[in-house]
Amino acid sequence: MNPAKYELVIFDMDGTILNMLEDLADSLNHVLELFGYPVRTLDEVKSFVGNGLKKLIERAAPEDVPEETRNQIYREHLKYYREHCADKTKPYDGIVSLIKNLRQHGKKTAVVSNKADAAVHDLCHQYFEGLFDAAVGERESIAKKPAPDMVDAILETLAVPRDKAVYIGDSEVDIAMARNAGMDCVIVSWGFREKVFLRSQGADRIVDTAEELQFLLQ
Repeated sequence: MNPAKYELVIFDMDGTILNMLEDLADSLNHVLELFGYPVRTLDEVKSFVGNGLKKLIERAAPEDVPEETRNQIYREHLKYYREHCADKTKPYDGIVSLIKNLRQHGKKTAVVSNKADAAVHDLCHQYFEGLFDAAVGERESIAKKPAPDMVDAILETLAVPRDKAVYIGDSEVDIAMARNAGMDCVIVSWGFREKVFLRSQGADRIVDTAEELQFLLQ
């Protein structure tokens, strides 16, 4: 890994730069209660995330829920979460300083997330105003991670060669996405998965703090 070559650092959002688990769990449990289904614990929600809201609903709702009902739950969750996605959410320690430092050293920064595209842009505006050159979230026109399409869109938008970019994430989905995209990858340990599991999924660079990540990228 040669940090000097990187012109662009692409971050996952949930579990990597923003701690949004409580808001996600609160919104999920709100809609589960609304439809008369059992709520989920924080640890359960933590294990469900990583593949977008539709997959979260699929994992959290009872197995025998009809597909149309799942779609209704998804739409209601999307609406409610859009209004409550920042009630308890906050950046992880040191992340804002890290991104500012990267930009001061001439690197471009971006976000790629399986979270709904509107929520991604809202959260970037609220917590990281002016700190990202581009952001892509879940929308109909682009495949979600672990497909490489979101990262490909960022690379095209910012006109950065693939070998000049590095991806930062926290889960097996991020590891697979970076592999599918043919990109260098660094995984953080403060997100939704344990280090032993991350290593079993192929993570070979894991950092424990934002300061360690900053050192690695400079």
